Amino acid sequence: MLLREARAALDAVEAAERRTRRAARAAAGRPAVVLAAKAGASDELLAKLLDAYAAEAGAIAVDIVLCGPGEQARVLRDGRADVALLHRPFDDTAGFDTEDLHTEGQVVILPAAHPLGVRPHLRLAEVTGLPGLPLPRWPRPDGTFPDGPGPQVRDHTQLTQLIALGRACAVVPESGRAGLREGLTAVPVLDAPRVTTVIAWPPHSRSTAVAGLVRAAGAL
Repeated sequence: MLLREARAALDAVEAAERRTRRAARAAAGRPAVVLAAKAGASDELLAKLLDAYAAEAGAIAVDIVLCGPGEQARVLRDGRADVALLHRPFDDTAGFDTEDLHTEGQVVILPAAHPLGVRPHLRLAEVTGLPGLPLPRWPRPDGTFPDGPGPQVRDHTQLTQLIALGRACAVVPESGRAGLREGLTAVPVLDAPRVTTVIAWPPHSRSTAVAGLVRAAGAL
């Protein structure tokens, strides 16, 4: 408990130093706010957010950091980003101020030729027990992988290629069906947990750019 609290305190100090250095560099050149988002997720929402913020008076440049699964919270927490798009229940939002943006169901991504691909919907029990199509294993925060039969994956590109090759399936938010590559199909999973996309920022932030992004996101 004490070790975790000490680590959190050190992370907060390091984050403050990073943001202070970035603010000093911005004052001497091009000011920018850094937004972290998961690569391959919420593409449409992210595009709308950037357009909405750009239309605001006083908007500055937005630098995008595209992260692997579960990395956005760490990037925000250690100061590499000023604001982030996170996804409950998968991402840890503890210690951040947040505003809910969008809630959606989930779908399973399957090889296009799979027999279940023509079903109108499935349930989690059917998905988790698919012969030959195990769910992928994503890395933990320390870089290790949980035990299991599924392939180890680190990014969206790896995942979609493995599914197209018939080596895995994956349950993802419904928005993940947009822009699916050839050879894949998506089927709704009725009893999968619903996913809420939130915009998150440090509670001590006094950045007008962060406030502008949050305001633009809330108006979408």
